[in-house]
Amino acid sequence: MNAAIIFGLLFALMLTGMPISISLGLTVLTFLFTLTTVPIEAVALKLFTGIEKFEIMAIPFFILAGNFLTHGGVARRMINFATAMVGHFYGGLGLAGVFACALFAAVSGSSPATVVAIGSILMPAMVRQGFPNRFGAGVITTSGALGILIPPSIVMVLYAVSTNTSVGALFMAGVIPGLLLAFLLGVTTWYRARKFGYPRLPKASWTERFVTFRKSFWGLLLILVVIGGIYSGFFTPTEAAAVAAVYAFFVAVFVYRDMPLSKVPKVLLDSANMSAMLLYIITNAALFSFLMTSEQIPQTMADWMIGTGMGPIAFLLVVNVLLLLAGNVMEPSSIVLIMAPILFPIAMKLGIDPIHFGILIVVNMEVGLCHPPVGLNLYVASGIAKMGITELTVAVWPWLLTMLGFLMLVTYWPALSLFLPRYLGLMQ
Repeated sequence: MNAAIIFGLLFALMLTGMPISISLGLTVLTFLFTLTTVPIEAVALKLFTGIEKFEIMAIPFFILAGNFLTHGGVARRMINFATAMVGHFYGGLGLAGVFACALFAAVSGSSPATVVAIGSILMPAMVRQGFPNRFGAGVITTSGALGILIPPSIVMVLYAVSTNTSVGALFMAGVIPGLLLAFLLGVTTWYRARKFGYPRLPKASWTERFVTFRKSFWGLLLILVVIGGIYSGFFTPTEAAAVAAVYAFFVAVFVYRDMPLSKVPKVLLDSANMSAMLLYIITNAALFSFLMTSEQIPQTMADWMIGTGMGPIAFLLVVNVLLLLAGNVMEPSSIVLIMAPILFPIAMKLGIDPIHFGILIVVNMEVGLCHPPVGLNLYVASGIAKMGITELTVAVWPWLLTMLGFLMLVTYWPALSLFLPRYLGLMQ
């Protein structure tokens, strides 16, 4: 009954158009003041303790690094390198888009940032080359979702904070699934380009490939700095985020010189705004998680599900359906912060690995980013491609079906996610 009241109140507030963060906070306060005897001091204390975790500091730094890279010419050089490598295949610029999104994902940690950085350059170029607008928009919208699967990933940090899971193990668990999804999206792009006879670029010489690689080297080096630094033990994921932000600033301003110092304050302000929004959601989600725990709702749900005889296979299917439905009305950060603390205890009782479960949630969030009505990637791509949401929704379906098939693979093949972190000794 308490669970029904809590979720009923939450959805009622959300249906009024109220921001999710405020809906969460009002739900908690209303329930605590009217139906429990929890002292208000506990609420105030939880507001502070909910965001005192060291890992949360990684979020504003990764956002700042992504903004410096987006405005600093790194994306353009990555696109040139990707085009030189794969542009001669069918749908060359489309394949270059997938490749460039995968590279940029490995330095940004954000899907919308990846769509903006790669799409704003590549989509107009694809139209000039003779590609239909729908094709380019479909490629970039879905490939941009790699931004939260290929490490570093802000969504992975949020899951780790919500469930006390290792950020480093999650990052490494996303490498193989992220590369596999990039390959599958590339195959879909190549197949459709070949089927409809879309243009190819002349094959670049090895000299041209080397030149584009050399020009993009400083941006690509950030991948080694972040991932290599974490797994060699030089710094933690949070420290890696700070290093990435400083490195991205240095490359954008002093190496590539695409960003004048006069633009730095605006980038800092934009990053602060986005970070404040996420931290406000995290704070209210921590309150919501506190309410769930104090009312023992996750434990009760776990006992009920196990009592009905539901096993891991059925539970994972239910989780996928639930998260895909949630993706229709909420953005990824909110879904992870609300749903992970509820579903995580059930998964643990059923013997599901927490790292595997985290990657499964991240892939669900990727799908949610690419379908209406609140898919962030759709809105970002529609602004770049000058297309309506309905038309863009139709355009992304071939790649979205590929992502749904990949979701089933990740769900029921845990080794895909767990092989690398186990091999590197990050988990048992």
